[in-house]
Amino acid sequence: MQTVSREQLLKVSSDVLSIAARKGLSAGSRLPAERELAARLGLSRTTVRNAMALLEDEEIVSREVGRGTFLRNDPRNGLNSNTRAAMHQSIAIAVSPSDVMTARKLIEPASMSSVVENATMNDFDEIERCLRGSESAVEYEDVEMWDLALHHALIRASHNPLMENMYLLIDEARRGSTWGNLKRRSDSEERRNHYRQQHRAIAEALRDRDGRKAREAMQAHLDTVEANLQASAQS
Repeated sequence: MQTVSREQLLKVSSDVLSIAARKGLSAGSRLPAERELAARLGLSRTTVRNAMALLEDEEIVSREVGRGTFLRNDPRNGLNSNTRAAMHQSIAIAVSPSDVMTARKLIEPASMSSVVENATMNDFDEIERCLRGSESAVEYEDVEMWDLALHHALIRASHNPLMENMYLLIDEARRGSTWGNLKRRSDSEERRNHYRQQHRAIAEALRDRDGRKAREAMQAHLDTVEANLQASAQS
């Protein structure tokens, strides 16, 4: 019998949370049954059950006999900080905002063609949910949370597991204090509105299945973010 490593279970756990996020589930919602998750992920029920046990250990879900498994936290938050550190070895400390932007500009514009080819209506619904969350957010922490959620939703819509796992490293770096402090310093209502307009342009191009336009819109957005961060670093 093949043994599933903890690293593999962490990946399955992350995939389960991604499914929950795409379904629009939130804290208190019941997760799909293990049988359904196993079929969707192409895994055995035992592997899914072990991944759920890991999520329970991390206090992300609670399992109730006879009722099912329920989320204790918003699945968009992903695995908790200790578990993410185990997956990514705390890379947030080792990279600079410049490193983050270089990686983002390599991955995100290039992913747009895959999104155009593979995105489903559920993906577009999740992207729209994130757009609306961002547009209604007031506090900086909420704005940043929805920005993270949106960009991750865009990558997930490519349905490329390798690309999504690569982007998890960028997510980790964006949660670091160096990036966070610089991003906060660059924050303003004018810039928020500009980013929201750019996000809308990306989403509209994707819905139109226009890969070139989506790529250009994403590139323009990242160029703007980079310029604002550089200006803040020099001020």
